[in-house]
Amino acid sequence: MNKVSLSAFGLPFKHQAVFNARLQTTGGRYHLSDHHLDFNPKMADRDDFEQVIKHELCHYHLHLAKRGYRHVDQDFKILLKRVGGSRYAPDVGARRQVAKPYHYVCENGHPFDRVRAVNVSRYRCGRCRGRLFLVRQDGK
Repeated sequence: MNKVSLSAFGLPFKHQAVFNARLQTTGGRYHLSDHHLDFNPKMADRDDFEQVIKHELCHYHLHLAKRGYRHVDQDFKILLKRVGGSRYAPDVGARRQVAKPYHYVCENGHPFDRVRAVNVSRYRCGRCRGRLFLVRQDGK
């Protein structure tokens, strides 16, 4: 971390950087309160991990310099482009897919899936107001 900071920014990294397995959809995170960095361990094996490090170091160095460290600030955008950091975290395919086990069809043929069961005697189709029928329930 300190090597990347010295080579790209000319400033040392004096705080802690750790891998945080709870990060799912982001490459890293800078903490304003104690200045430490968290990184997604799924990013460590990728070729563009150094760009993610540079992105977080931009937040770090700009915040310590009391300049615009947020994504919308011009200081951040200029420094990020200068050091060659990534603007957005690359997708690592970690987004969770929700299983929808309840498959319904109305009397007019409109299909839809639900995570939770629907009371078919009480509710109707949202498109045509037709009666609902449970076609299939996966996993039970």
